[in-house]
Amino acid sequence: MSDKNKILKFLIQVIGWGLVFGFPLFFTWKEGNPMTWVKFLGYVGVPIAFITVFYANYFIFIDRLLFRKRLLVFIIVNLFLFVLLSLCLHGWQEYYFIHFVNEGPRHSRPFPPRSVFIIRDGVMMALVSALSVAIRMTENWYILEQEKKELENARSEAELQNLKSQLNPHFLFNTLNNIYSLIAIDPDRAQFAVHDLSRLLRHVLYEDNQKFVSLDHELNFMKSYIELMSLRLSGNVELKVDLPDDGKGVLVAPLLFITLIENAFKHGVSPTEPSFIHIRFNWLENSGICCYIENSYFPKKETDRSGSGIGLENLKKRLDLLYPGKYDLRTEREGNKFVAQLKIGS
Repeated sequence: MSDKNKILKFLIQVIGWGLVFGFPLFFTWKEGNPMTWVKFLGYVGVPIAFITVFYANYFIFIDRLLFRKRLLVFIIVNLFLFVLLSLCLHGWQEYYFIHFVNEGPRHSRPFPPRSVFIIRDGVMMALVSALSVAIRMTENWYILEQEKKELENARSEAELQNLKSQLNPHFLFNTLNNIYSLIAIDPDRAQFAVHDLSRLLRHVLYEDNQKFVSLDHELNFMKSYIELMSLRLSGNVELKVDLPDDGKGVLVAPLLFITLIENAFKHGVSPTEPSFIHIRFNWLENSGICCYIENSYFPKKETDRSGSGIGLENLKKRLDLLYPGKYDLRTEREGNKFVAQLKIGS
């Protein structure tokens, strides 16, 4: 429990007990009968008994007996405390009437039997004890829920880090595959590609350690990646890219969109047939963003294990962890083309 919650709990208890102790003041003020210390002494024994029952349960009996499933002992101890405090209250009332009010003993006047007062006080103390149990169990439930939430957050963070650790080698493997293919076609451009790859890896290693990064950085990273991938494209591939120039200060999780772009270059290009890759980003309402990609569809053969096929599955898991209920991902084949669309709300 945080310090702020502890202070709030302390203040609530102070106010609550202050109202209990000040209860007779409301009636004497209303009736025009001023409260004196003598009158207050006759009343103060009851709230003191209530405080004793409340905190004896709150700090001792509930933890040591009730939470350890010693219910019978818990009930017996409370009954003993109720009887003891009721007898003490009765004795104090006798003493108070004799020495402060200057009246004779209460049994000399027409009052109900002593047992009636003991039962009344016992019932009131039982209610106070029940209140103490209710508050303590509510606090315990709140603490357990907080711990459960922290454990879930830790588990989600560990899972997210694991997904990132899979994504980085996957990205590197696919990029190196493209550079390897480029070496046989154009060694000079392959050398330029290696230089570009070093810049991309710098982004992957440093930006990816953060949970959210600037969209401007991600857009620059995607532009660099597309330029690198376009080096090996032949003249029969139509590449159209429409990326916004300004990220508008929006923060996004790193390396989300690059998975879809990777997938387009991996499955959308044929070395012999006309191909196309169209990449477009649009702004949505409330600073949301939509990535729409369509490409010609040339699926890899079963024997081609480049990238191990974990990209889209990894992306879906990361989106579930980072944007639960705030994203829409659609990936489907439409005839001879493949469409991927990712919408992320603010």
